[in-house]
Amino acid sequence: MNRPALDVDLLRAAIADTEWRRLDVVEETGSTNADLIARAGRGDDIAGAVLLAEHQTAGRGRHGRSWSAPQRSQISMSVGIDTTGVSPDGWGWLPLLTGLAVVHTVRDLGVDAGLKWPNDVLVGTGKLAGILAEVAAPVIVVGLGLNVSLAPDELPDPDAVSLTMLGADADRTTVTAALLHALSDRLGRWRAARGADQSLAADYRAVSTTIGTRVRAHLPGDSEITGTATGIDDAGRLLIDDAGTTVIVSAGDITHLRPAN
Repeated sequence: MNRPALDVDLLRAAIADTEWRRLDVVEETGSTNADLIARAGRGDDIAGAVLLAEHQTAGRGRHGRSWSAPQRSQISMSVGIDTTGVSPDGWGWLPLLTGLAVVHTVRDLGVDAGLKWPNDVLVGTGKLAGILAEVAAPVIVVGLGLNVSLAPDELPDPDAVSLTMLGADADRTTVTAALLHALSDRLGRWRAARGADQSLAADYRAVSTTIGTRVRAHLPGDSEITGTATGIDDAGRLLIDDAGTTVIVSAGDITHLRPAN
């Protein structure tokens, strides 16, 4: 399969009018999130940094889950987001806004994607992309893995799906540039509102595959909450109606969120 390298010069030119200040592409690394966090640990200013890997060998998901995929088959990217001026109560929206940017970018390619709270981009029941946010205060590092040209026999997870499998002929450089623009736009609105404003929250609800469905939230210690997901609060937490009582869960509270049936 022909899998061209990312065009670094084109990407750098494309983000000139966004909040991204630096863009690097490495041929191979374990985890782009880990690399950006390590930079911060060395004293580097990673706010506005974008790091992409042509091959990520130890991509990280929530709760330490790992995955990898063939070289140049995904968009494996992490960004450093400056949270100055936004209280920690608003930080939970960052993975949700990243998911929104992905959904609208791939919908422009004709792919009818939606968002499963808190961090998955789905097409039907197939996982197209995953998102992981980690704190390196005052910066949040948000990582994204988007399956582009994976074939069925290359999938890191049997429930995964790729743009190619969905019939979208996508160039990774073009999609990456569009993603960075879409995310920069939403971050500007998030920062201006010091959290999510009403339009961003409405945008999220419109593409959510979770809100309005019955879910089972698995919690640490083998406990669980079952009920109807009714919404997202101002902090990006999920609201679940459990027999008439509203329970609020954050992404850090749960190990799995699955359909109740």
